[in-house]
Amino acid sequence: ADIQENGVKLRLTVVDTPGFGDSINNEDAWQPILENIESRFDAYLAQENRVNRSKISDNRIDAVIYFIKPTGHCLRVIDIEFMKRLHTKVNLIPIIAKADTLTSSELEQFKAKILADINYHGIQIFKPVSDEFDDPETVAENREILSKIPFAVVGSEKLVDRPDGTMVRGRSYPWGIIEVENEEHNDFIKLRQMLLRSHMEELKDATDMVLYENYRTQKLLSMGHVQDNNVFREFNPLVQLEEERRAHEAKMQKMEAEMAAVFQQKVNEKESKLKQSEEELYARHKEMKTVLEKQRTELDEKKKRAESTARPITPLEQHPTKGKKKNIFSGF
Repeated sequence: ADIQENGVKLRLTVVDTPGFGDSINNEDAWQPILENIESRFDAYLAQENRVNRSKISDNRIDAVIYFIKPTGHCLRVIDIEFMKRLHTKVNLIPIIAKADTLTSSELEQFKAKILADINYHGIQIFKPVSDEFDDPETVAENREILSKIPFAVVGSEKLVDRPDGTMVRGRSYPWGIIEVENEEHNDFIKLRQMLLRSHMEELKDATDMVLYENYRTQKLLSMGHVQDNNVFREFNPLVQLEEERRAHEAKMQKMEAEMAAVFQQKVNEKESKLKQSEEELYARHKEMKTVLEKQRTELDEKKKRAESTARPITPLEQHPTKGKKKNIFSGF
């Protein structure tokens, strides 16, 4: 199935198992499903052992959605046996089908009984895990998804009319409407969110690093491949995953520190250049001021010397007689 949302394309492969548990004798009814999962592991292992591994087709099953009949009591024997045989090979996600056949209180009690049976028989189901590096929003989201497990869902392919005239996917009853995409009516939204949005990569990582690695180890040992512990060291996939995550966090912190140091160095260099430019401008201004003061002093000295060496001006030179000069000897 091809899913496209907001320009993002996702290709999903859905494998249906019609008729499971419908026989009178359901002994080994899970065997075809188990063989299908293991055959996909074997095909992937064969591709890994090829000389050219540039193109590997991954058809492994990342999750099994197991539908539980809404009996309201506890898990059936076939449910327990199925999950015990498959929980080491695939991520199990238990689902309560046709949840609208139970009341809210009956549903809560049924969920508690299912979880009690799962814990009692040591069955491992997929659960979102939070750590100290997750932000509060992710932790709250994981906690909310955990509170819904096992998911109680209602399915429908028909659109029904609501009282306000809008069309929704759901089931119509004389007493009202059950909406598939309404979190107040069932857990379908949370299931879809976990599978396709928030925890799809976690499901794939768990399949690749834990479930497949365990199967691969047992398969190679059964084929006679004995590992020399003096040469190779066994790795716990979960521990290795945790170490890789810590190494990634340390690498990111180191990169952030280096980027901060480079940024601070650039800031310091810029400040140093600005300070140097300011000092050069101040020194130039001081030098120009000194030169101007020196020139002014020299001009003042020249002015004083010019005034001191100048000949005094007589009154006659100040007011010369206009026209012809008078003869002072004309009275004799």
